Amino acid sequence: MTGVLPRASRTVPPLQGAGASTRAAGPADHGGAPARKRAGGRDVAPSGRSRVSRLRSVWSTVREDLEVARQRDPAARSLLEVALAYPGVHAVWAYRVAHTMWRNPALRLPARLVSQLARFVTGIEIHPGATIGRRLFIDHGMGVVVGETTVVGDDVLLFHGTTLGGRSMTKGKRHPTIGDRVTVGAGAKVLGPIWVGDDAQVGANAVVVKDVPPGAVAVGVPATIRLPQPPARHPQSVEDPSQLIEYVI
Repeated sequence: MTGVLPRASRTVPPLQGAGASTRAAGPADHGGAPARKRAGGRDVAPSGRSRVSRLRSVWSTVREDLEVARQRDPAARSLLEVALAYPGVHAVWAYRVAHTMWRNPALRLPARLVSQLARFVTGIEIHPGATIGRRLFIDHGMGVVVGETTVVGDDVLLFHGTTLGGRSMTKGKRHPTIGDRVTVGAGAKVLGPIWVGDDAQVGANAVVVKDVPPGAVAVGVPATIRLPQPPARHPQSVEDPSQLIEYVI
């Protein structure tokens, strides 16, 4: 007997250290990329890290929606009040959930049900297929309708009774595209695959069926476009009185 144990009866010494694992050896144990990375003295799986990153992103978006509501509404007194009592914020949150589901074709029916539940609770209907940017604030909110192919930019303000709708029943792009920092007044209707430029304003109860240039104001039925006025030019100030006299003469 040579003292060498048979292959089947050899024992493997236990791994030492707090991060020891009983998993089978894989490619990472033979020079490959590590399957786990240490963070704060603990082993963190890549899936766990991505999950934490997603949660942080969701919380950042929620906080941003609350902050923009408090900034835009002088009646808002606290973030807690906004979170509990602002249907416009609730509708945006429900839209974000429904839109995430809508990206998966197998979940489109549940996505529509989520949007309809939000409509029942808030009085605001946002189709889950719409594309909405960051910091949308819907003030009061009752009666707002946003169609399926609508695109809304960042920092947009919608008042109650706003409709971002279509003028035809054909498939494809049939709803408006709203730029950044646009304000749409109460009861306004923006209809068809038109474009509303950045920093434009749509007056209350206006019916807009044509493109609105950036910075312009659309008012009336049908809406007329008022372009932004260039700043008034004032005579250049002069320090020398003789030059001033010559300028006046």
